[in-house]
Amino acid sequence: MSVHPSAIVAQGAVVPQSCTVGPYCTLGSDVVLGEGCNLVSHVVIDGRTRLGARNVIYPFTSIGVAPQDLKYQGEPTETEIGDDNTIRECVTISRGTAKGGGVTRVGSGNLLMAYVHIGHDSQVGSHCILANAATLAGHVVIEDYASVGAFSPIHQFCTVGQYAFIGGGTIVTQDVLPFSLTSSRRENKAFGINKVGLTRRGFSPERLNTLQKAFRLLLSSRINTSQAVEKIRELAGEDARIVADFIERSQRGIIK
Repeated sequence: MSVHPSAIVAQGAVVPQSCTVGPYCTLGSDVVLGEGCNLVSHVVIDGRTRLGARNVIYPFTSIGVAPQDLKYQGEPTETEIGDDNTIRECVTISRGTAKGGGVTRVGSGNLLMAYVHIGHDSQVGSHCILANAATLAGHVVIEDYASVGAFSPIHQFCTVGQYAFIGGGTIVTQDVLPFSLTSSRRENKAFGINKVGLTRRGFSPERLNTLQKAFRLLLSSRINTSQAVEKIRELAGEDARIVADFIERSQRGIIK
């Protein structure tokens, strides 16, 4: 393996031969790296932290550090990160808490831009983009293929649905609908489906048409949310069911 002489790798840390550990990195004794990880420099990984393969981590990132939670008393909680993530400068990912499930998770194929914070017990899916300084408070769920704009804080226990796009500077205090384009002008609103993003992801015209019908029922009709959900369930396709299920299981309410 390539470990710079200035790096500190604690006894017990697992670092495969294919990994690169750059200058001034620090790895704790319970850290496990997957094959082909590249820690560029000044990376701190601590606690019970397991990374998958081929992650690239840029300078001044901290992963698996103790959560910013006054209730945390040093319990042996964990951080899990999947494969092929790009984690840019100054990202912080806190490990879980005993009362919050015990694990903070990040999936695979994500781009975490500079200064992103992922708070304790948060669950980030795969193929997500979190732009500069996006901030997840504890217990936040980000579903697959979601994008969170720069300088967007997300309140505790909120869920961002799959394929959603959140515009920069949006303060999120309720759940964000899957497939939606949600942004803040004077107040937070869902402006319809994330048509550009969904098209780029290969959604067919038929799927887009179904989602547009679902969102018109929810956002533009004069019926209430419960009635809209009933009518959305009458639409054909899995996407409509995903939207309806998301609304019904929401605990904090949805942004409309």
